[in-house]
Parts: sequence; structure tokens; C-alpha cells
Amino acid sequence: MADHGSNEQRALLENLYESMAPDSLTPLWEVLNALVQESPRSPAVVHKWSYERIRSFLMRAGDIISAEQAERRVLILENPGLEGQSAIIPSLYAGMQLILPGEIAPCHRHAQCALRFVMEGDGAYTTVDGEKAVMRPFDLVLTPGMQWHDHANHTDKPMIWLDGLDIPTVRLFDASFAERLAEKLHPETVAPGDTLHRYGGNMRPMRGSTADRRPAHQPLFHYPFEQWRANLTGMAATSDIDPHLGHALEFINPANGGSIMPTISAHVRQLPAGFETKPRRSSDGTIFVVVEGRGTALVNGEEHPLEERDVIAVPSWNELQLQAETDLILFGFSDKASQEKLNLYREMRA
Repeated sequence: MADHGSNEQRALLENLYESMAPDSLTPLWEVLNALVQESPRSPAVVHKWSYERIRSFLMRAGDIISAEQAERRVLILENPGLEGQSAIIPSLYAGMQLILPGEIAPCHRHAQCALRFVMEGDGAYTTVDGEKAVMRPFDLVLTPGMQWHDHANHTDKPMIWLDGLDIPTVRLFDASFAERLAEKLHPETVAPGDTLHRYGGNMRPMRGSTADRRPAHQPLFHYPFEQWRANLTGMAATSDIDPHLGHALEFINPANGGSIMPTISAHVRQLPAGFETKPRRSSDGTIFVVVEGRGTALVNGEEHPLEERDVIAVPSWNELQLQAETDLILFGFSDKASQEKLNLYREMRA
């Protein structure tokens, strides 16, 4: 509450507020400092989730409820500072999904954009508009907004992946739409991997040709680990390391060279054993997954040990340093794409 002088003035103001409340009017001067801040003060907090802990609860859920009953058997990674909001940072959602052998997560589509980062299992698939993306550990698979998708596991091992969606962003705009297909699985329209052949090698079918079959704004939806790991390793072998990021590569949409989806950016980093990044702040909240190795995330000077497959949320404008105990590979996704479109994104490097 703002300081407005004498007790008499305060009483007059309180009487004014009470009188205008039935007209749904409130005074800006009482909340201006909270609305227009000098720098971000996220309600989200830094938090780490142990993959082994998540996995144990997921497997218990798998014994109780089927993927079909749940539609999506997912444990939400809810930030302790955003209780009840189903959000890992204010603009993004994250969850860990389990598909057991023989199960199907039925076909649907929605306005929300989603990514899947595979944590465990090999050979299950996500179908996007009738094309299967066969999923292997640390593959990145996208299900862009309003594209039909289902998941199925015909292997003999569980399949687990991290879901990242822009659910809170879509909720902000009251723009959520969803549909369910009558069939559990979308009819297969092309062979698995077809999109990678057409759009995944810095080439694309000639515009206007019958081969140019994917949506022009979002042609690629599968980024295999084997490919991105080789690219990251190759770059690290031939380039100087960035003191604040380590070796870092961003996943792009080949249609425009921008972020993988309109609201979500994603990248990978490699830090050699013994390397420590310099302090850095950025306005995008970022969710990191440890792909390989061990290390420590120093966030505002507080240590958070990192083990393989751990997940850590670093909200906006927290000072981050990364220390690699062994060679460390990280995957990260954030709301940077939205912020750049709105001319909001900023960073500060020490």
C-alpha cells in the first residue's frame, strides 16, 4: 500500500475505495510498484526434481490408472511458488509422461504447443498428423498447436518423456481449443521418418510441389539425439567456448530459422569437465534436463547438485552459473520465443 500522508488522508482514501468497489474500480497508485517492476521478481522459485523420485511415483501411477483412462498419464512438475497453477514457470508447463508396454495414449489435438524430450525407453512412437516419430532417449519431438497426435508403445519396456507446453500462456489469452479423434490412433499417412528426409537436412521440397506436404510454418517435428549430439560435439571440437553458456546450440524451425515453436525455444549445451560458466541472468525462465554427466547449478550463489536426468527450473532473472564435474550435457527449453516476439527479452552477463 502506498504512503499517502496523514491519518486523515488515509481515512478519506479508504472511504473512497470502499465507495467505488461496487463499480469494480481500484486505485492504481496502491499497486503500481508491484505492476511495473524495476526488474523481474518471479513468483516461481528455483527447484530441482530428481528423475528417480519422479520415476518411482510414475510407475506407481502406472499400476493404478491406464494411459487410456487418464488420456495422458502425466505427473505435473509444479513449481512450489506457483501452487495450484500447473506451471513450472509462470508461462510454461512441464510434466513427466509414462506409456507402458502395449498402451496407447489416444489421438487428440489442441491449441497448446508441446515438446517431448525422451527420458527413458526406445522404440515407442508419437504420431503427428499420421506420421510416426519413433522415439529414442534424448530425442526431441514436437506436437505443434492443432496438429493431431497420439502416443503408443509396442515395445516391452516403459517409455517416459518430459512434456513441455505453453499451457499457462494459452490460458493467459483465453485461447484454449481441443478436439479428440474418434479413433484411438490417427491413420498412418506416410512412412515413419518421412518428414526428416524432406525437411531435416537443411533442405526442403520445392515450394508448390506435391512433395511439400507439411505445414509451411512448422514442417519439422523430430530432432533425433544422434543428430543433435553429433552437431554439438562437432562444434565443441572446433570452436572457442562461450564463457557464459559453454558450447550451445539452439534448435530451430527450418521454415524461418526461428525458434522451434511460436512460444517455446529449446537448446542444448556442452560443458567440459572442470569448466565453470560466468554469471548470467536472462528474462526467460528456463527448464534444464541433465542429459549426461554431473555438475552443479549455482543460482544466486546457492548450490544445486545435478545428476543425469534431473530437472531444474531457473525462473526469470536469477543469476546462473554452471559447474561441470564431468563432461556435462544439458537440454533446456524456455519462453524466450514469446519474449522475443513481444520485444521483452533481456539478458545480463557478468
